[in-house]
Amino acid sequence: MNSPKINIKPFGVHSVMIEWPNEVSEIILEKILHFERFLTKEIFIDNEWELVPSYNSLLITNRTEQLDFLKLSSLIHNWYAQLKESPKPDRYLWRLPVSYDLEFGLDLEEVANRLQKTKEEIIAMHTAASYTVFGIGFLPGFMYLGGIDKDLEVPRKAIPRSKVVKGAVGIAGKQTGIYPQESPGGWNIIGNCAVPIFNTSKENPCFVSVGDKIEFYRISKAEHNLRKIEAEVGIYKPEKIKIDA
Repeated sequence: MNSPKINIKPFGVHSVMIEWPNEVSEIILEKILHFERFLTKEIFIDNEWELVPSYNSLLITNRTEQLDFLKLSSLIHNWYAQLKESPKPDRYLWRLPVSYDLEFGLDLEEVANRLQKTKEEIIAMHTAASYTVFGIGFLPGFMYLGGIDKDLEVPRKAIPRSKVVKGAVGIAGKQTGIYPQESPGGWNIIGNCAVPIFNTSKENPCFVSVGDKIEFYRISKAEHNLRKIEAEVGIYKPEKIKIDA
């Protein structure tokens, strides 16, 4: 299979952005992650380089030196043309508990009315899908999850909230995600996840990687409060299943 074409453009004086076709595709995401692995292991092997993959792009940044864009762009095209298949890294499915209680699901009723469905139908659709982590950004640990049911698609809120609480589970367009910390936000909030997605006290602050899968399962408000306490004291471990084995 031929590799999708890439476009390379400068992104400031320290970075270049490699872009693939502008579509949500697991095939493209896998190609991006494959190229990232190659570059990290074979080319940009010291700590002055940072590579950040996302839906259809890979950002390459040198933390200390300004880049010669034309030279680096030519090299990247050559490396990409010579890219060979390699073993895939371990990927995981993470099953995360969500309470859809109306105390947490601030927009659940509004979403249900807009889509002409019941709240139970919205919850059932949201928990039925297996979502792909296409990117992590906006906030540290904020996962952009693709794979939402097309019947569950709703636009972002016209007026964003000035405060969205930590753990809020939202939907917007073709995506769903969890707010890893309190922040402003414009997604439609339908529940809350008690599991901290980003923890600065950990060696690896975000336990999820781009390319992993996420599934949500429903818990009660009481169970949510218990899971939150367990997570705060460090005894709760999210369910983790190896995939692509």
